[in-house]
Amino acid sequence: MIDHSAENMTDFNGELSLKALQNGDRNEFSRLVELYSGKLYRLGLKMLGNPQDAEDILQETYLKALRGIKKFDGRSSLSTWLYRIAMNESLMHLRRKQPEMLSIEEPGEGDLEEQEPLQIVDWCCMPEKELMSNEVRRKLDHAIEELPANLKSVFVLRDIEELSTLQAAEVLGLSETAVKTRLSRARMRLRKELSAYFSEKNIEGSVYDSR
Repeated sequence: MIDHSAENMTDFNGELSLKALQNGDRNEFSRLVELYSGKLYRLGLKMLGNPQDAEDILQETYLKALRGIKKFDGRSSLSTWLYRIAMNESLMHLRRKQPEMLSIEEPGEGDLEEQEPLQIVDWCCMPEKELMSNEVRRKLDHAIEELPANLKSVFVLRDIEELSTLQAAEVLGLSETAVKTRLSRARMRLRKELSAYFSEKNIEGSVYDSR
């Protein structure tokens, strides 16, 4: 019989020992920092758009993880737990700096979750060379930064960090349906922004070509 008790669990990838972390093993905590710093920093950067803010989020995440690791029961993966802390810190930071941008619930969202058909958005029709250009990357980054927090959080977790729908739902405390709905909305907004950008570029190109 397999023992699933918290003290005997390792992280989902088997690389970290929860028991060692809860016993205060400094080497194991250093390994945790090494494994997740890049991902958690990137999350903070995409959510907040500022390297110093992202660094602050990273430090606060590890401080809270260190303080709370003994209470972690292992029901979710260690990575999901860390993402949850980092995302909560990012959202609290946004609430302090830009309270008007933070809307975890949209009016009537519960009804929309049941009624609104999910639209799958892809980037297949965008010119590959344009997608790879620094200018377009900057445009996309700016568009992501301008998303409402409730949409941006889902987009960052699903399309940037590549968490599953279930993992993103666990991080944000949402239903999987809500995650899918918000992800669809985020993708549609971003596609609209990029479509407008490419339309402008095509118009400019036509003007130059006619000269």
